Amino acid sequence: MARGLIIAATRSGSGKTTVTLALLAALARRGVKVRAAKAGPDYIDPAFHAAASAAPSFNLDSWAMPPPLIDAVTARAAANAELLVIEGVMGLFDGVAGAPGRCGTTADLARRFGLPVLLVLDVHGQSQSAAAVVRGFAAHDPAVRIAGVILNRVGSERHRALVTDALAALDIPVLGALPRDQQLALPERHLGLVQAAEHADLAARLDHLAGVASSNFDLDRTLALATPLAPATSTRIVAIDPPGQRIALASDQAFSFIYPHVLDAWRRAGAEIIPFSPLADEAPEATCDACWLPGGYPELFAGALAAADRFRTGLARFAETRPAHGECGGYMVLGEGLEDSSGQRHAMTGLLGHATSFARRKLHLGYREARLLVDGPLGKSGGIVRGHEFHYASLIETGNDAPLVDLKDAADNSLGRAGGRRHNVSGTFFHAIAWN
Repeated sequence: MARGLIIAATRSGSGKTTVTLALLAALARRGVKVRAAKAGPDYIDPAFHAAASAAPSFNLDSWAMPPPLIDAVTARAAANAELLVIEGVMGLFDGVAGAPGRCGTTADLARRFGLPVLLVLDVHGQSQSAAAVVRGFAAHDPAVRIAGVILNRVGSERHRALVTDALAALDIPVLGALPRDQQLALPERHLGLVQAAEHADLAARLDHLAGVASSNFDLDRTLALATPLAPATSTRIVAIDPPGQRIALASDQAFSFIYPHVLDAWRRAGAEIIPFSPLADEAPEATCDACWLPGGYPELFAGALAAADRFRTGLARFAETRPAHGECGGYMVLGEGLEDSSGQRHAMTGLLGHATSFARRKLHLGYREARLLVDGPLGKSGGIVRGHEFHYASLIETGNDAPLVDLKDAADNSLGRAGGRRHNVSGTFFHAIAWN
C-alpha cells in the first residue's frame, strides 16, 4: 500500500512547486517509487511532476470532481507507488464556498485521506514571526494535521536558526530549508510556469533540485511522516466519456492543456488517442471519429497557425462529418480570427464565428459549472459538467453561432449562455474536468 503526504503553503508563490519537484527528484534518485498529484485545476504543474517522478501525475479537484472520482483518480495516481506526494493549490485553506469537502481546497484532500501536511513557509522578510503563522495554520482546523515545515528563501544560517528555534516550541519539526537562490525558480509567463516540454535543460534542473533537496531536506524523516493511503474503493474512473473510439488530439506547444486524468480515463475506456500537430501543419487523421483541440498558447503561434493551410483545410474537411471540439485556446483557433499581443489579427479556421484578442487583455479566472444545451463531445443535453477557466483573451466578436452551455460560477451566479456550436463543431473557454 502506498503512503502519502501533502505539500501545502500559506499562500500562492511560496515555493510549493519548487519544494515538490526537489522532493520528488531526490526520492526518485534514491530509488523510491514516488508518484505525484496536483490539487486543483492547474494543468502545467503535473507535467513537471511527471518529469521528476518518471510517472504520470493527475489532478485532484474536490470542487470539480465528485468524491467517488476523487478516490478513483487518487488510487490511479498511487498505483505501484511507495509514496504519493500531492502538491497543494494556493494556500492550504484557500478555495471557494461549497459543500463540506467540496471547496476545491488542499485541506479538503488532507481531511478526506487523513494525510499529513508539510507546510512550505516563505520566510523572506521575517524570522520568529514565522512561528505565529505556523501556529495559526496548525490550530485552524483540527482535522488537518501540520506534520512538518519546510522553509523557503532562507537568507543565512543565522536566519534559519532564528526561525527554527521559534518553531521548536510548537513541536512541529523543520524538515528542510531552501536558500534564496534564483536558480531554483522556474521561468513563468502569464498562465503560470513555462511548460515542462519547453525546457531543454529540464533534466539538469531536476538533477540540481535533487541535489539541493538531498543536502537541505531530512528525507528519511519526511518519508517516516507519510501515512498509509487507502482511497475508498470505486469503479468510477471516467471523468468525461471519450468523444469517439479514435480521437485526433491536437498536441504541440500551441495545444497542450488537457487534464491527464481525462486522457487516462479515455484510454481505460478503450479509446485510442491519435496526436497531431497543427504547428507542423498536420491535419487530424482521417480514420479518427472525433477531434479535440485542447488549450495552450495559440496567441504565441498565431502567425504559424494562420499559415498552416493543411491543418485548416484538413480540420474543415474532418468537421463536415465528425465532431470537433475546442477548449480555451482550441476554441480561439476554431473562431474567425485571433489578435496577438501586438494587435495584429491572424485568420483562424473560421469553423465558428467568434474572434478573440490578446491585445485587449482581460483576466478570466474561476471554476465553471455548465449545463449542456445539446448532445456533443462533452456529453448529453442537460448534463452538468464542471471545469475551470483561466485566460487573458477578450471576445471581440461574438459571431452568430448557437450557444453550447448555460454557465455558472462556483458561487452559483449565472454567467449566461456561452461557448458556440455549428453543425459538428463546438467549443468553450472552460476546460472540462468532470461530469457532476
